[in-house]
Amino acid sequence: MASATDSSTAPSSALRRSLGFRDLVVYGLLFIAPMAPVGVFGTLDAKSHGAVALVYLVATVAMAFTAFSYAQMVRVAPQAGSVFTYARKGLGEGPGLIAGWMAMLDYLLIPAVAYLFSGIAMHALVPSVSRWVWTALAVVITTALNLWGVRAAARVGFAVLALEIVVLLVFLVSAVTVLVQDGARRGWLSPLTGDGSLGFSLAAVLGAVSVAVLSYLGFDAIASFAEEVTGGSARVARAVLFCLALTGVLFLAQTYLAALLTPVSSAELAADPAAQGPAFYDSVEASVGVWLHDLVAVSKAIGAAFAALAGQAAAGRLLFAMGRERRLPRALSRTWDGTPRAALLVAATVTLVAAVWAARRDDGLDHLVSVVDVGALVAFTLLHASVVGWFVVKRQGGEPVWWKHLVVPVLGAAVTVAVIVEASPAAQIVGAVWLLVGLGVLFAQRGRPAPADEGSGGPPP
Repeated sequence: MASATDSSTAPSSALRRSLGFRDLVVYGLLFIAPMAPVGVFGTLDAKSHGAVALVYLVATVAMAFTAFSYAQMVRVAPQAGSVFTYARKGLGEGPGLIAGWMAMLDYLLIPAVAYLFSGIAMHALVPSVSRWVWTALAVVITTALNLWGVRAAARVGFAVLALEIVVLLVFLVSAVTVLVQDGARRGWLSPLTGDGSLGFSLAAVLGAVSVAVLSYLGFDAIASFAEEVTGGSARVARAVLFCLALTGVLFLAQTYLAALLTPVSSAELAADPAAQGPAFYDSVEASVGVWLHDLVAVSKAIGAAFAALAGQAAAGRLLFAMGRERRLPRALSRTWDGTPRAALLVAATVTLVAAVWAARRDDGLDHLVSVVDVGALVAFTLLHASVVGWFVVKRQGGEPVWWKHLVVPVLGAAVTVAVIVEASPAAQIVGAVWLLVGLGVLFAQRGRPAPADEGSGGPPP
């Protein structure tokens, strides 16, 4: 007879397979957010000289290289841990630790930014409650959902995602209606060619792309749930590619229409940085009405909190995998009823501290935003190197297919390195310091063997 400790609620190191294709797409879209360009629309419009839709078209193609490399490696190692696991397979234990370490910076801080966005939006709607209170409340609610289980969180997330998509559709229909009735404020091709106020510049477009690719961070989180999906690793690969393609279409459509509705030129936005942040909202309010402005704002407030939910869940899986491989404390690899609650609580605690600290400072958002992306980009670069290492150098999986095992990952790495180079000095410094700390952890663990069986392969797909 099984004892009480053998029940489904006893701690173990196994994740429960309960996610389908739709659930994976929900997590990816939640993390990215279907209306992610709203906050950076004005900045990108100014940087690209009005060719903001072209920026997102190029950014989608650029990030497709990274999505394709994820699709290759998730078939090789369908386990929790994502790029940490892939780099271990393709490059070795040391690069694997560094890849996981750098991804950890991204996975722990991006939710903090999203929670802060939610707190700021709610404070604007209910100013009598401090924004740090709203921020902390968002952390508590979404953490409770994640502790409830990945399947339950996916169901609630699906409802929130449906709301965001409905709001996006309302905007698209309203924008098209206004354009049909009143015409465009700019030339119909200007979102792809520039509005002419500053002249078309390929360098300006590529500079804006280096910012726009950050809107896509989150689709990679899908790979973190590889041990919890039914139907095998091919389903995860399809979800990664589908999620990126869908968000690319949504981003292109909304920025194209918003650019046509914008009452000011890109040159005017470039000359007035303070107007760049609310540029999307100002365009909506001026062309459609304040009701849509408020609807989009409420949707962003709720959506940001659930983007953080998906990010927190991915962070928990990364900490779980690194704990299972004894690269972080082993306690992080414990699960209860198939949920890595210890890892989730650690991720939630770090995120809560960072988000509340930022919410209590006037410059807190600037500090967080400036450092969240470098970790992911370094991890993406190691992901591309892992594809080359596994398929070309180690010749695993048969004879390599040169275009997808060498050409695509090399191009993808070139994109991520270029974005790192274009990052702000503050982000580069924080990334370098975090990398040095990771190298210190690696040095302290030198000679420590990885588990031969336990955790290294995870449950079969």
